[in-house]
Amino acid sequence: MRVLVTRPRQDAEETARLLRGQNIESVIAPLIEISDIAGAALDLESDLEGAQAVLVTSANGARALARATERRDIPVFAVGDASAAAALQSGFSRITSANGDVAALAALVQDHCDPRSGALLHVAGSAVAGDLAGDLAAHGFSVRRIQLYRAQTADTLPQEAYRALNDSVVDAALFYSPRTATQFAKLVAAAGLETSCRRIFAVCLSAAVADAAAALPFAELRVAETPDQNALFAVLIGQT
Repeated sequence: MRVLVTRPRQDAEETARLLRGQNIESVIAPLIEISDIAGAALDLESDLEGAQAVLVTSANGARALARATERRDIPVFAVGDASAAAALQSGFSRITSANGDVAALAALVQDHCDPRSGALLHVAGSAVAGDLAGDLAAHGFSVRRIQLYRAQTADTLPQEAYRALNDSVVDAALFYSPRTATQFAKLVAAAGLETSCRRIFAVCLSAAVADAAAALPFAELRVAETPDQNALFAVLIGQT
């Protein structure tokens, strides 16, 4: 089996490494490029004073946090195991994973934090999914969102993806976010390759991601039972 991986390059390379362990080949074709926001680290350092914890909703957020500060002592609450692993690899030691989505992260914070103990910092990119700050504000928390990086979508279909679809050399495509799936659909249509999708199936991290991918005529849409990569892989290889 050969799978199209459209994640940012660093994440895609890790996904490809894991897929090789399952004897699955990957075609890496990033649709999002990650870059740091100049000067954001200075704002972060001032905001860390008095904050009781940092919230990260992606592995990119965890890595951006590590680049922006030398501090590793502040508690980090991660949306899932991938973001928790990125925080651990970056040297943070006080990490708790919600192992789910933004709603699960909000619930985790409510269980472990006190609104009276200081603000929460949500390290994020230029685009965010869900309303983490709103969910926590409803329970008395003060949440400040700090944009440390930009997630810029590709404006043309990567050549790797074009060749894979045009030459019919992939069996499936993995989608981790509605934003990526939406952009993929837009770029595939612009390239005139919609019919190529009829030969492959899409594996999606959530129902919201599948809704975005449904803009293309995939042979099948498969959705992970839970929003994590292990569940996504299980669907991919037909274990669920």
